[in-house]
Amino acid sequence: MSFSESADVSEMDVSSNGGIKEKTYEEKLANCTVIAKPMASKKLSKKCYKLIKKASKQKTYIRCGLKDVQTRIRKGETGLVIFAGDVSPLEIMCHLPGVCEEKDIPYVYTPSRKDLGAALGVKRGCLTVLIRPHNDYEEAFNELKQELKTLAVTL
Repeated sequence: MSFSESADVSEMDVSSNGGIKEKTYEEKLANCTVIAKPMASKKLSKKCYKLIKKASKQKTYIRCGLKDVQTRIRKGETGLVIFAGDVSPLEIMCHLPGVCEEKDIPYVYTPSRKDLGAALGVKRGCLTVLIRPHNDYEEAFNELKQELKTLAVTL
């Protein structure tokens, strides 16, 4: 079993009858890091994934992966940033929420990097996603942006 296969199995539980069932939202929350705040609710996570699916049809309007998102933010791109909450090791991305706040970019954490990758249409997990505004999904983008701005970070 390769490393990527073991990561895939960790996202799922093996049920008693031998089949594989996906973890629930609460089980995914248990795997999240301490700094993963504000965490999206189950309903908000689904909205994020839907917007990512819409945005992924416009290739230059979505940035995925830690390195790409980090460089684009530093170059001045704006939009919405969605982080995975189950990142390990934590040090690789713990500075990005501060950069987002500095640049006034709304961000949120979702419980699973595997789900972020699935929303993008890839088999691997994804740590961060930057979504830029576009006319095709403008209404959903603005609605999600308002919700993210009202989320409070509890200290």
